[in-house]
Amino acid sequence: MSKMHVKSGDTVYVISGKYAKSVGKVIAVSPSEGKVIVEGVHKVKKHVKPRKQGEPGGIIETEGAIYASKVMLYCPKCQAGRRVKHVRNADGERSRVCTKCGETL
Repeated sequence: MSKMHVKSGDTVYVISGKYAKSVGKVIAVSPSEGKVIVEGVHKVKKHVKPRKQGEPGGIIETEGAIYASKVMLYCPKCQAGRRVKHVRNADGERSRVCTKCGETL
């Protein structure tokens, strides 16, 4: 398995593809596939069969996975997708910091 530069709950900026320049929150991460699911990006339609009695079936719209290499962390201060550097605090805890403005992400 490979390490991912984003984790669940991060706000990311899509840098390439059909959904370029979109901003959304990471819902799920799959390190083995190298993919992430971003809220509001890459909507796909799934045909769902009702499993329980009374549960409706039909076509639902949900988010699909996109490659993690197509996203970068979003800096709220810069209002853009930015590269990050890892900085160790005085108490020994690591944090991700925007390379341009120095904002902790």
